[in-house]
Amino acid sequence: MERRTKLEELRQSIGKVLIGKDKTVDLMMVALLARGHVLLEDVPGTGKTMLAKSIAKSIEGTFRRIQFTPDVLPSDVTGIQYLNPKTREFETRYGPVVANVLLADEINRATPRTQSSLLEVMEERQVTIDGETVRLPNPFIVLATQNPIESHGTFPLPEAQMDRFLLKINVGYPSFHQEQSMMKAYRNEEPFNSLSSIYSTDEIIQMQESIKSVHLTEEIESYMLSIVVETRRSKQIEIGVSPRGTLAFMRAVQAYAWLKGRDFANPEDVKHMAPYVLSHRLVLSMEGELRKTPEQVIQDILDEVEVPVEAGAVQK
Repeated sequence: MERRTKLEELRQSIGKVLIGKDKTVDLMMVALLARGHVLLEDVPGTGKTMLAKSIAKSIEGTFRRIQFTPDVLPSDVTGIQYLNPKTREFETRYGPVVANVLLADEINRATPRTQSSLLEVMEERQVTIDGETVRLPNPFIVLATQNPIESHGTFPLPEAQMDRFLLKINVGYPSFHQEQSMMKAYRNEEPFNSLSSIYSTDEIIQMQESIKSVHLTEEIESYMLSIVVETRRSKQIEIGVSPRGTLAFMRAVQAYAWLKGRDFANPEDVKHMAPYVLSHRLVLSMEGELRKTPEQVIQDILDEVEVPVEAGAVQK
């Protein structure tokens, strides 16, 4: 009961800032509980940065932001060692990555060299500065935003980096009535300023441990793996989902089932999470690119792969 109450409190809190984003908030919580990172993609002005800042403010812990531009260097992200003229000794100045929540704003405006400085941070949850390796705080999550690749002055993220994001979420435009409510909410005040922490870092860590107990039957595991294997066989896909993606898929499904108040996962959990976890890990073939988006290809696979019977998806 407390789990549902706090999650609803989080939805309501962020809902004051971003109208109609309950589904997106749930997905952000999935990433946080599954120890994954999130890539928010859409055109400018749809609330990507505000959503990331709102999630960060709702979690008790340190928050840092990097505004990526082409002139940002890797050392601006990770940190440097410098000679202190007073002590005549080298000291380490850590970059903004040493935080619980890192907002990487407009990540695709950074050069490939600077983008690659986040690979170790996202995968190993550590940062190496001139040979010195430092563990990052726990919990740690990267919330990155990017404008579509077609926008002017951007650098596409490489496949290796895309694979390190647990979820890719398209924020989307609000509906007519949602945008009208937004206008009323912002007319006389700034709702973001009223946000407060709802989850402590200790609570987040406890919840991250709790999702490991969510049961996956052999039928559900086989169903998930069949979807992944099909991405490697499809003629519309040149490069399918990696083993890292398979494990990410599993963690995301467990986290989503846990958020729904269950200690087992069912086929609906798998179908719900598949587009968010798998689509951005695909490299479509020339034939596939001409006909469909990665999300549509994943939906086709979900339509083709046999769904296990419900009885076999429930823990006995």
